[in-house]
Amino acid sequence: MKLKNVLIVVNDIGKSRKYYHDLFGLEMILDNDGNMILTEGLVLQDAKIWKEFLGKDIIPRNNACELYFEEKDLEGFIRKLEAIYPDTVYVNRLMTHSWGQKVVRFYDPDGNLIEVGTPM
Repeated sequence: MKLKNVLIVVNDIGKSRKYYHDLFGLEMILDNDGNMILTEGLVLQDAKIWKEFLGKDIIPRNNACELYFEEKDLEGFIRKLEAIYPDTVYVNRLMTHSWGQKVVRFYDPDGNLIEVGTPM
């Protein structure tokens, strides 16, 4: 068995598709009307459909998981993030862990937690 995809819940698939393309260069592979697969295995699921499947409320910014990306030019990425999405809500701005890795954590427009760090 292998992990195939990671699914996140979004309120506006078109807006989320643009967000993940603008910041991370992800491209659409398949648009299945409320369920969109992007490159790198990220799946965007329409919140209405997801809530119907689960029968439970969706809790944005629940901090239970994160999408993790690596970027060599982290400062350049942060400049791009702030230029394109100036209203970004940060969990932590640029910091350096004790092991030397630089990271930034923030929420996407739907409250999904993202971490971008320098390669280990």
